[in-house]
Amino acid sequence: MEQNTSYDTATPTYDVICFSHLRWDFVYQRPQHLMSRFGKHRRVFFIEEPVFDAAKAHWDISEREPGVFVSVPHLSHETNPDSIDFMMLFLVNSLIVEQGIDDYIFWMYTPMMLPWRKDLKPKAVVYDCMDQLSAFKNAPGVLHLRETELFGLADLVFTGGHSLFEAKRNHHDAVYAFPSSIDVKHFSRALDFPGEMDDQKEIPHPRIGFIGVIDERMDIGLLARLAELRPDWHFIMIGPVVKIDEADLPRAENIHYLGGKQYRDLPGYITGWDAAMMPFAINESTEFISPTKTPEYLAAGQPVVSTAIRDVVRPYGEIGLVHIAETAEEFVAKLEIAMSEDIAERRGKAVEFLADISWDKTFKTMSDLIDDAIKMKEESQSRVSTASQS
Repeated sequence: MEQNTSYDTATPTYDVICFSHLRWDFVYQRPQHLMSRFGKHRRVFFIEEPVFDAAKAHWDISEREPGVFVSVPHLSHETNPDSIDFMMLFLVNSLIVEQGIDDYIFWMYTPMMLPWRKDLKPKAVVYDCMDQLSAFKNAPGVLHLRETELFGLADLVFTGGHSLFEAKRNHHDAVYAFPSSIDVKHFSRALDFPGEMDDQKEIPHPRIGFIGVIDERMDIGLLARLAELRPDWHFIMIGPVVKIDEADLPRAENIHYLGGKQYRDLPGYITGWDAAMMPFAINESTEFISPTKTPEYLAAGQPVVSTAIRDVVRPYGEIGLVHIAETAEEFVAKLEIAMSEDIAERRGKAVEFLADISWDKTFKTMSDLIDDAIKMKEESQSRVSTASQS
């Protein structure tokens, strides 16, 4: 492999080796927002889970955004499951050597990839805990043990919301809450977006939309009941269906599944709605979620109705930016209220709230914490070295 160096070298600093259970091309969310910002100043190697299709183990590396190199390991389809971690340890070591990665940090999105970094010496280890993975469908039984190990190795722990912060704060001395942020400029394009998206323009109004992954966190029974209660309303579902059977999704003439869309196109869909919804189930898998779509809907100028997700209720519900509903009947009633609100007043309130929130600010704060952690670590090692020589 040739060494990848197409990034801004004006700020000499560490590279980032990011271990992610979420693929770069899946849904553009927290990992993409943060890693793309890291990539402006350093190389990022975004390591995904293996693909089992190769005659010989190898990397497929491609630069998706400036400085961000998505690194997909390819293993043989005959690979013994018990040997995957060993194979990945070998591949990660070869990646570091072949790409000339000298100073680097580990950025972990999943504890399950911990065995892939054995005996390596990063400047720091960051655990960006964006979800309670152990609560998700098909979560590996060993995940709890590996997370405990990761807490012991990490220099910093970031959480994807305040509820998750409360759940993790006693497991590490340096836990910081970083709730879902927003690229206001991108989503505010919906406020004056020209025209309609082709696959949505023929759907009658009123339109109530959702954008996100459609999985076990979705209350499909609630969605079915909403469509039944208001057959004159049209419910638009945008996003990939994963971990649940598509055959189980409610089907009605006024429910429209449009599939996954590119991040760049999302404002064009949201602009054509009359309201946005978050019909999440209230269960173990949603106990700690902090939906990125909450500020995105608000930046796009939409009224929003959600079920009682803790990190939506506080702060969005408490300050009147999002309507909270617990039953299908209440959800319909709140949607009627939301769609009758004074648009200018609602949007003004959203603009005021979002003024202090951005992925740029989140990234800057995280970067400063990492720099401080590295400095403290190096100073501590220096003191130990000096003491041992005395």
